[in-house]
This record gives sequence, structure tokens and C-alpha cells, in this order.
Amino acid sequence: MSRYAVFDIETTGFSPALNHRIVEVAVVLVDDDGNTLCEWDTLVNPKRDVSATEVHGLSASDLYSAPTFDQIAGELVSLFRGRVLVAHNLRFDASFLAAEFARIGYAVGLDRSCGLCTMRLASHYLPSGPRALESCCSCIGYSCGPAHHALEDARAAARLLAHYIKQDDDFARTWSDEIAAASRIEWPSISPGTAKRVTRQSVAQSRQEHFLARLVSRTPRCDAGVEANEYLEVLDRVLLDRRISRHEADELVAVAEALGLSREEALLVHQSYLTALARLAVSDGIVTGDERADLLYVARLLGLNDGSVDQALEAAMSAQGDNVCAVGSFVLKRGDKVVFTGEAPGVSRGELECQAQALGLRVSNSVCRNTTLVVAADPDSLSGKARKARSLGVPIVDYQTYFRMIQCLR
Repeated sequence: MSRYAVFDIETTGFSPALNHRIVEVAVVLVDDDGNTLCEWDTLVNPKRDVSATEVHGLSASDLYSAPTFDQIAGELVSLFRGRVLVAHNLRFDASFLAAEFARIGYAVGLDRSCGLCTMRLASHYLPSGPRALESCCSCIGYSCGPAHHALEDARAAARLLAHYIKQDDDFARTWSDEIAAASRIEWPSISPGTAKRVTRQSVAQSRQEHFLARLVSRTPRCDAGVEANEYLEVLDRVLLDRRISRHEADELVAVAEALGLSREEALLVHQSYLTALARLAVSDGIVTGDERADLLYVARLLGLNDGSVDQALEAAMSAQGDNVCAVGSFVLKRGDKVVFTGEAPGVSRGELECQAQALGLRVSNSVCRNTTLVVAADPDSLSGKARKARSLGVPIVDYQTYFRMIQCLR
């Protein structure tokens, strides 16, 4: 029987009062003797811009398909109920847990006294009484995994707890008040959800798969022209910033499936799109090194090989394919409405807005159907503005692309 639930979280910042959210949580169940019985972890979609990436290493693209807190709350309750909460810096972690439960309508009494803090206990069981997790673990000869990875940090805290238990003839009696306080926590009745957990490992594996691999393989039809045109419209919008975000890859797959396009048909559409780009490149009679590099880059994004670029250029120069799709039709114009989300590198939001207005653009703080463009620090942004833009089919580009677009307005 496991008595202790050792947990760790990663967050978008330092204070739930500032709307910072949990982005990862891990739980390690430990028995009375300090033995690890099982582990559980998942990334969490915070439904806001992801910050502190330099600390925890997680970006919006890592988190967009992860469950939200309300979807894992029931499973967390089942792991915590009847067990003593343990964390390294319990005050910090407990405050975020309490805030997340409060957001979904449950008041859970979680604070620094609701369990055991391995950081505070270090002064009782470690010779130098260090505070940092890595320093504490060094004292017991345990080498921590990557810092600020919830599961690795929970494992490290569990090792500390095991060490403390072995140093104390009656650990449970020594900390009976804290253990009793933990037993009085009133956990809400929430049924475990069915949302699939998403871990750092599963995200790393999914990055290796091209989105086309998710489409069914089938011999191309000869009458898929209308469907191809609809797919091309989405493709042209997606490639405005010459990248395919995780959200955009999902959108392309969803559109292709809704239109009944197979993997092979999608590849033919991609080749058609590349030929249209090649036609633009050869329109002045010269294909520059930059233009060829762009074609190669787009080809790889679309799952095509480098030879497809030569094929596209040959078709373009021989004036083949009069029905090749139109590309590059999006142009930012004076009077267009733009919305900014996330921080731009080296430029304040105020400066951005003043610059945009001076160029004749209309700046708004909200996204609606007549929004022309959303500019985001991360095209996979989880902010409300980005989510609304996706639902309306409004293009989302990064700041680098936006700065390039406005050159024509100067």
C-alpha cells in the first residue's frame, strides 16, 4: 500500500495570482519504506501563452494536444486521495494545484501544511541543510535527471523521501502532525477522465512523423480536382510563414480527410503547389539562389524530395499546367486589421501597435471574422486570440514573417 504521493509540477510562471498555469505534472507513489510503486505524468494544455520555456523547455507545440487540467483532475484526485502529499517546495506546488482546482469549481485546502516538503525536511536529515533539489540529491549520492522535468524532479523528491525514511526509526511518528493534516484534505468527487496523457517522450516521437503519414494510402483518383483546390487554399494560408505548426498540420490532415484525399493525392496537390511557386520564381527569367532554396525548403515541409524542385521548375519553364493553383495571394494592405499575441523579440507591444498604425494598419485586441492577420510569438500559441483565429480560419504568422510583410507598406 502506498502512503505517499510525491508530485512535481512545471508552470508558465511563478504565481497563480498572475494567471500562470500548470504545464506538466508528475506523481510518484511511494510506500512506508520509501519504495517507489508506480509513476504517472502528463503535459497539460494551459489554454494560454506558454512562457518560461527557457526554464522547463516546453513550447506551445509540445502542449497543444495535451489534456487540460479539468481532463486530468479526476485521475489526480484518485492518486492523491488517502495519501500524504510530498513535494520539494510544497508551498509553491500546492498553491498551483489549489488554483487549478478552483478554476474548475472545486475548493481544495492545499497549502504548505497539507503534507511533507522535502526541501524543509532537508535541514533535519541532510548535513548541510541545502535547499535546491539538485543540491539535496547530491548529498545522498543521487544524480538527478534533466532539471525542471516534472517526472525527473518527482523521482528525485521521492529518492529524498526514501532517504529521510531510512534515517528515521519512526518517520511517520516524527511527522505525524503533517501526515494528519494531509489526511484531512477533502478531495472532490471527480470521475477519472478519458483524455489521453501526453508526455515529453510521446511528443518527441510524434515530431519524427510527417503529417502525411496520418492519411490513408490509396491510388489517386482522376477526379479529385475540386477537393484539391479546397485543400490548396488551406495550404497556401498555412505556408505564409514558411512553417507548418502542429496546429496547422492537424488542420491539413483534417481538411484532407474531410475531402477524402489520400496520402498519394495530397502529395500530388503538394507537387502542384510547388510548381505554382516555381512559376513565380521563373517569371522574370532567372531563378536566384534564394528562390531555389525557398523551393527546396517548401518541398521538404510538404514531404517531397529535392528532385521534386527540378520537376516543378521544368514544368514551370515549359509553361505546363495552365491550371496550376494561384499562390502567394495574401498581401497585407493598409486598412487591414491585425491582432498581436505574445511578446515580439526586442519590441514592446506599445511600439508594435504604434508602428502598425503608422503604416495604416488597424490594431485590435480581439479576433473576429474581419481580422486579416494574427501575429504570434509562437504560431502554435494556446492563447484565446490564437484559438479564436483558428476557429475562424484567420492566418497566424510569427513576428519575423510579419516584419517581412510590412516592408511593402513602408
